[in-house]
Amino acid sequence: MSKITRQGSNPVLSTSVEYHNFVFLAGITADDLSRDITGQTQEVLAKIDQALENNGTDKTRLLSAQVWVKDIRDRDALNKVWVSWLGEAGRPVRACVEANMADPRHLVEIMITACR
Repeated sequence: MSKITRQGSNPVLSTSVEYHNFVFLAGITADDLSRDITGQTQEVLAKIDQALENNGTDKTRLLSAQVWVKDIRDRDALNKVWVSWLGEAGRPVRACVEANMADPRHLVEIMITACR
């Protein structure tokens, strides 16, 4: 039976799960909720970089991304940060939708699947 590795587990979820060299990250949000969409996106992507590194991979190995924004009109500002962050790395499949957030101060949440 293949091993499943979980990190950052609590009673509700794990922040990451690795199985068969696939890495699944939970939805990641910013901690500094005073920031605008650009600042929150930058923080979320930095946290994604760290989570991927903790799982032995990086953004060049992204497979898919699910992005939720509080206001879809913020999509262009989010995309500017996203494109800069990706650089020349391979582009994952991605969805970006407007959603009610658990905390209305959250402006963006991103969930990633990558491989090692």
